[in-house]
Amino acid sequence: MPMPSFDAIVIGGGTNGLACAARLRKSGRNVLVLDARVTPGGAAVAQDFAPGYRAPSLAHIVNMIDPRVEREMDLGRHGLAYANLDLASTAVSRDGDHLVLHGAAAERVAGLGASEQQAWADLRAQLLTFADVLAPFKSMTPPRIAAGVGNEYMKLGKLGFGIRRMGKDSFREFLRMLLINVHDVLNDDLSDPRLKGILAHDAVLGTWLGPRSPNSLIHLLNRFSGQVAGRRSAIALPKGGMGSLAAAMATSAGAIGVTIRTGAMVGGIVIEGDRAVGVTLADGEEIRAGTVVSAIGPKPTFLNLVGAQHLDTGFVNRVRHMKSRGGAAKLHLALKAAPDFRGADLTSRLVLAPSETAVELSFNAVKYSEVPENPVMEVILPSAHEEGHAPSGRHVLSAIVQFAPHAPKDGPDAARARMLERTLAVLEDHATGIRGLVEHAELLMPYDIEARYGMAGGNWHHGELSVEQMLFLRPFPGMAQYATPIPGLWLAGAGCHPGGGISGAAGWNAAERIVKEVRA
Repeated sequence: MPMPSFDAIVIGGGTNGLACAARLRKSGRNVLVLDARVTPGGAAVAQDFAPGYRAPSLAHIVNMIDPRVEREMDLGRHGLAYANLDLASTAVSRDGDHLVLHGAAAERVAGLGASEQQAWADLRAQLLTFADVLAPFKSMTPPRIAAGVGNEYMKLGKLGFGIRRMGKDSFREFLRMLLINVHDVLNDDLSDPRLKGILAHDAVLGTWLGPRSPNSLIHLLNRFSGQVAGRRSAIALPKGGMGSLAAAMATSAGAIGVTIRTGAMVGGIVIEGDRAVGVTLADGEEIRAGTVVSAIGPKPTFLNLVGAQHLDTGFVNRVRHMKSRGGAAKLHLALKAAPDFRGADLTSRLVLAPSETAVELSFNAVKYSEVPENPVMEVILPSAHEEGHAPSGRHVLSAIVQFAPHAPKDGPDAARARMLERTLAVLEDHATGIRGLVEHAELLMPYDIEARYGMAGGNWHHGELSVEQMLFLRPFPGMAQYATPIPGLWLAGAGCHPGGGISGAAGWNAAERIVKEVRA
């Protein structure tokens, strides 16, 4: 057998793939990243969707970057800067009576009455305490409930000690809230529908969960545990848009010697003697390596690149049954002028979710493969922050719209048209006249996202973040420590712990595991 031309090949040049490659390179390995797209960065890459208009492809803000990734890749030195590092969030009201959330995890809320301010301060303090307990889990390999499987017992011991320091009552409440739904928590403590709406929206953003779904609160805790540039629970907009984050990661990886090949579609993983020894590209080229890392989803990795013939039947069934329904659509609008959201600050993050009930009703529709009557959404106008996103005097609107059916019963084209119409209707209801400003609209439904980005089901996390697919159960039991049943093949994408988001945590964790387990 010929000697490997690389020590490691990473399939997929998204943020997790780049983070994984950088960590492996820092361990002394010769690393190749293969990305099918023209520009590395995955869901963080910017795109021209109309002449002169540039928008973030999927993710359009940063609310967590793994501190190890930001520090070790020195992203600031490689071009990452922020147009706004403390992006305020506005709960947009149809009557102009907006709430504005400022600071880490909505530390200050303008527009609330005194009693509701105090109620939110008390609830927020509790949520942040629980978020701090969960935060360390994101930067470690999840444990397996078995002996001799390489669990990080020292780290687990420290975490356990930290949990015990909470005290018996707080610990009992922590356990109760881990699997509870966010709807009940909000209604137990708060009364303002605008505040409950934006918090419920943020808890289920990018998930296949409604506010009443079990396990929905943990996603709000995860959001509150994130960091950007060392700031806790910050919401940030990079200068130049999200594409600049992707570019900084690619530049950083390249600067330390990672080889990045774009336009390189991987057609299969080469298996010899039941071991992964390299990859073949779609054009037939074969590249060898001692370690192959897939930073794409588990489903395309095993079902498309490996093939069922190299896996046992039970494993294949687990892969096929992994839940990966996407419930978010991505909207891009090219606008002739700035819209008016009843006087709301266009340099804030605009959330159109009038109440927690409105978020739940939007989710109810997709349970039956239908388009919701009144979708909820998160809106950003990058062009309100800086030039370069649109022609002078014009604007780009980027929105994550929920919820969108991943398998609509009336067909993809009809569902897309209906979703666009109802989304524009909601926007018009909050910003009168915005329809007349639209020069071009692009709406990506979950099935469009799957086709364009290879995310199974259009799920941004490469698999649902539900209680049965988290921590040591992610992506499924027996596969939580990044290794696969095929020696030499590892996983490092968002389908692994701790999931998606533009953080690089899964990729960095996987690389740490490889460095520990595999001799360079």
